[in-house]
Amino acid sequence: MTTTILHIDASARRNGSATRDLSQRIVNHLGAGRIIRRDLATPLPLLTEDWIAANFTPADQRDATQRDRLALSDELVDELVRADTIVIGLPIYNFSVPAAFKAWIDLVARAGLTFSYTENGPQGLLTGKRAILAIASGGTRVGSEIDFATNYAKHVLGFIGIDNVDVVAADQMALDAEAALSNAQKAVAELAA
Repeated sequence: MTTTILHIDASARRNGSATRDLSQRIVNHLGAGRIIRRDLATPLPLLTEDWIAANFTPADQRDATQRDRLALSDELVDELVRADTIVIGLPIYNFSVPAAFKAWIDLVARAGLTFSYTENGPQGLLTGKRAILAIASGGTRVGSEIDFATNYAKHVLGFIGIDNVDVVAADQMALDAEAALSNAQKAVAELAA
C-alpha cells in the first residue's frame, strides 16, 4: 500500500471526464493511507511579475506581501513533498497539456525547493517518488509525434526529480472509445501497487 497519494485532475470537465475516471481507478487500485486532492478545474493563478520577484528574493529576505504571493505555490510544493505517489489525470488538449496543468507546473518548479542548479546542470530534488499519468485523447495517439503532452509531463516530472513515471492511456477515443477505455482499465489493473 502506498502511504500518501497526491491525486491531481487536470481536466476542465468535472463530469464525464475519462482522465478523472482513470485517475480515480488508479488511486483506488493503489490504496493509500492518505490522499491529497488537487483539482485543477479550480483555476490556479498564472505567474506574474510580482510572483517572480518574490520567488527570486531569498526566503529570509521576503516581506509579508512576497510571502503571501508565494503561499499557494508553497502549498502545492508541500503537497508534492508529502506524497509518495502522484497520480495525474491528464487529458490531451490540442496536442498538449491543459493550461491548468501548465499553471501547476509553473507554480511547483521552484529552484531551491523542487530542483537546484548544479555544476552539472539542473538536479531534481523530489527523488524517490512515483508518478502515474492517466492520459486520454480524442485523436492523438499517446507517444506519437503529435503527442506533446506525454513527453512534456514526463520531462517536467523528471526535472523535479520524479523519474519513475508510468503512463495509462485511453488514447484515440474519438476512433473507438470503448476499446480505448477497456485497454486503459486493463492497464490500471496491471499496475504494481
